[in-house]
Amino acid sequence: MKLFGKKKSAQKKQSNTLLEPSNIIELIDICKTSNDFLHFKEPIKKQKIWISFYKSLIDTEILHRDILENIQEYKHYSLEEIKESIPVEKVLTTKDVKKMQTKLLRGYVLIRLDEYDQQGLLINAPLKKTRNVSVPEVEFSVIGPKEAFIESIDTNLNLVRHHLPIPELMIKELKVGRLTKSKVAVLYIDGIANEENVNTVMQRVEDLDMDHLIDSSYITQTIADNPKSPFPQLLDTERPDRAAAVLAEGKIVILAAGSPHALIAPANLTEFFISFEDYFLNPLIASAFRIIRFFSVIFSILVTPIYVAALTYHYELIPKDLMGTLITSREVVPLPPILEAIFLELTIELLREAGARLPTKVGQTIGIVGGIVIGTASVEAGLTSNVLLILIALAALASFTTPVYQMSNTIRLIRFPFLIFAYLFGMLGVVLGFCFLLTHLLRLSSLGRPFLEPIYPPRLKDMKDAIIRFPFSRNTKRPVQLQTQQTEKYSYKRATKKKDIDE
Repeated sequence: MKLFGKKKSAQKKQSNTLLEPSNIIELIDICKTSNDFLHFKEPIKKQKIWISFYKSLIDTEILHRDILENIQEYKHYSLEEIKESIPVEKVLTTKDVKKMQTKLLRGYVLIRLDEYDQQGLLINAPLKKTRNVSVPEVEFSVIGPKEAFIESIDTNLNLVRHHLPIPELMIKELKVGRLTKSKVAVLYIDGIANEENVNTVMQRVEDLDMDHLIDSSYITQTIADNPKSPFPQLLDTERPDRAAAVLAEGKIVILAAGSPHALIAPANLTEFFISFEDYFLNPLIASAFRIIRFFSVIFSILVTPIYVAALTYHYELIPKDLMGTLITSREVVPLPPILEAIFLELTIELLREAGARLPTKVGQTIGIVGGIVIGTASVEAGLTSNVLLILIALAALASFTTPVYQMSNTIRLIRFPFLIFAYLFGMLGVVLGFCFLLTHLLRLSSLGRPFLEPIYPPRLKDMKDAIIRFPFSRNTKRPVQLQTQQTEKYSYKRATKKKDIDE
């Protein structure tokens, strides 16, 4: 065991030595082991300079147009003269080998006057390949802005700054990931956001210890108050306008390089069923849509378990007129209600996963044709009843009304425990399942804030923008849950104050 431990320590030490060269010669030797690293001498009149870079990371047009072409004009060479001749924004001279290594891997070009010179000139020439700003795909809205975040964090910050052109908007950048060195930005408005919330987010992001960070969902799973819960505790959005709106409320937004989504903290349960399009509609219409969404969630979770409980234990709960229809639909079905329900639920989930993983046009065809064919065939084969097929189809449609995809997945998952409880204990099992679910939600928090707020603890002021959306004239305060430094966000009296024309 001791020998193994020494060998492991030696390997670790050797690995650290390779990753952290002590001089520039070692750095070049390490980089040259990769085929996309170029290290050559360029003849400039009577002098030769050494140029090093990763060809997969730099823009060759910048290299030839702004670097090589400009340094050709000088007769006497020094790094300072070359620095003055290059029309590139980020140019620096350094002897720090670690800084050279980091900058080379970020798309910089290293120039030295001699092959053994320890001082070098680093010129920023990154190759940036990103897609254009497009229409939101997950949070699409008919009314309102039609722009979404992309994988470039600089572009995403620009989109947020465009909505909030104020100096109080603070952006704190961090590097996360031992291998990827991904840039993570924490955004908040100074003077509005609660300092305790800001410090909590900063501390949790700084303490992230992982090899790679590819998407913001990695952050969600690691800094959440309860990562084991199926319920997301940070709100995910792809809309810059929504990110700007929650920043103005006093919340905190997290952006990660390579991710087209932003994280919003803290969050509560009701926000996952609120579409940002609600704020572009009349309050009455928006409130009606919200009530439909909440009803759809409850219906999606409970309709199948209630069906199983009623047919297994509680025939007396079924009306006489409906009893005949149920008996007729199930007279040739050999499976008990629980197996029948699980069979159809799994079928729906298989169709949904197949449609999501296949190309768009093929996925739509699979979803429509597969649902019709499998549903009709299962009824004709006597594996399921018409009534249950209709109920599960309605439950699947109801689950699609959830605006946030992560919460939609959670709703799909928790239906199965409710089915098991309904089969074991009937309606009592459904009540027990609801009690377990409510207890779990009561224990959840987001950045230490209650996840069920404003339902529990009850806060009537925050209820104005929860299940029902009040008009802007009645919703003038920031959420009590956030404990912001400034509570007022809108003055109805000042907005409606009439002024004389002479004034």
